[in-house]
Amino acid sequence: MEFFMKKASTAELDAFYPVREECRVEVPKTRFRLRAGKTLSARRWHAAFSEDGHLDIASVLRRIQRGGIHPAIKGVVWEFLLGCFDPSSTFDERNDLRQQRREMYVRLKAECNKMVPVIGSGKFITTPLVTDDGDPIDGAPNGARHDVSDKKVIQWKLFLHQIGLDVVRTDRTLVFYESETNQAKLWEILSVYAWMDNDIGYVQGMNDICSPIVILIENHADAFWCFERAMRKLRENFRCTSTSMGVQSQLATLSQVIRTIDPKLHQHLEELDGGEYLFAFRMLMVLFRREFSFVDSLYLWEVRMKLDLYFHPDWFQLMWAMEYNPNIFSSYETSSAGTTPPNASDKELKAFGKFERNNVKTGYTEQHGALSVFLVASVLETKNKQLLKNAKGLDDVVNILGDITGNLDARKACNEALKIHKKYLKLHLQNVKS
Repeated sequence: MEFFMKKASTAELDAFYPVREECRVEVPKTRFRLRAGKTLSARRWHAAFSEDGHLDIASVLRRIQRGGIHPAIKGVVWEFLLGCFDPSSTFDERNDLRQQRREMYVRLKAECNKMVPVIGSGKFITTPLVTDDGDPIDGAPNGARHDVSDKKVIQWKLFLHQIGLDVVRTDRTLVFYESETNQAKLWEILSVYAWMDNDIGYVQGMNDICSPIVILIENHADAFWCFERAMRKLRENFRCTSTSMGVQSQLATLSQVIRTIDPKLHQHLEELDGGEYLFAFRMLMVLFRREFSFVDSLYLWEVRMKLDLYFHPDWFQLMWAMEYNPNIFSSYETSSAGTTPPNASDKELKAFGKFERNNVKTGYTEQHGALSVFLVASVLETKNKQLLKNAKGLDDVVNILGDITGNLDARKACNEALKIHKKYLKLHLQNVKS
C-alpha cells in the first residue's frame, strides 16, 4: 500500500472516483495527493487496532490531519469519525451493534415500502405521488391508501419526488451515478431518513451530504446510519422556518469572526448591505461541496471530522477529523451533548482534533464556531484585496467568490482556517477580558 501511494501521489486520484468522459472538461482537477508516510493507509489503519479491537484514535487523527485518508479505507474510517462506533469498543461489540442497526434499517425500510412499494426496489421516482391535500395522483405508484388526515405520511410522500429530482442532479459527472441502481440507493437512504426524522424531513442539499457516503459505503444500512450520524452534526443547517434559516447562527458567527480579525473588510461588506453574510449560505449549508472537486471536498470533510465540497472526497474527511471530540460517541447514543472537562490534561487533549483542542484550551464554547465558519473566513481573507477594491455591490461579492469554485486548495484553506481560528480566539478572549 505504501509503495502504491508513492506511485499514486503523482497520478490523478480521480481514478478512484471515475468521471464520465463527456464531463471531464467541466470537472476541476483534484489538488489532493496521497503522500506516503503521511496519508492514513490501510496498513496504518489496521495497525491502530489492539488485538481485541480498541482503536488508537489519537494516532489516526494525527495522520489524517497530515495527509488525509486513502480511498480504499475511507468509508470504514468515516464511520468512526462520525461517531457510528466508539473507538474504545471491541470488534465483537461493533459487530453486534452493526447487526442491530442493520435490522433496524430493515424495519424502517419495510414501513416505507408498505406506503410506497418503490422503496427498496432498485428504482426511484421523480414525479409527484400525491397532491398537497394528500389525494393520490392517477398513475402514481402510491401503494396502500392512507388516511388523508395523517399529515406525516402526506408530507413524506410530498418529499419523495423532490428527492428523486435532486438525486438525478447529484454528482452527475461521476460514472457511479450512471447506474440507476446507485441513484436508487441514494434516493432510498434519503427517503427513509426523511420518514425517520419527521422534524427535518428532507431539504435540498442533504443529497450533497449523503452522496459521498453512498459511494464510500456499499451496504445500504451501514451507509444510512453513517449519514444519520452526519446529520446529527449538520441537521440544524437544514432547519428553516418562516423567520429563520438553518445556518443563520453560523452566519452570525462568521460576521463576528470577520468583524474581529478584519474590521475593515467587515465594514466594507456592511456598507454593501452584506453584513449578514448571506452570500456564504451555500458554503456553510453543504460544507463546500460545490466549491471543491469531489476528492478535495472529501479531504476537507475529513479534516473537519478530525477537528470536532464537483465531488472530491478528501475535503469531507479532513474537517471532521479536526473537530473530533472523544465524547462524540456517547453523546450520539444518548442524544445529549458530550461534555469536556474544563481541566482536561494534556494527555486527554491528544484525543481531540486540533481545532477542538484549541477551543478546549481557551475555554471557547461558542456552539456555532465550527471549522466551516473559519474556512469561509479564510476564503474571504484570500479575496480581501479584490473585495475591498472591486466589490461595489453584493453581486460583485458573489461573482468574486464564485471564481473560487474548483480553484481552491483544500489543504491550504484548512491551514489558513486554523490560523484565523487561533487569531480569533486570542482577540476574542482579549475583548472578553477588557
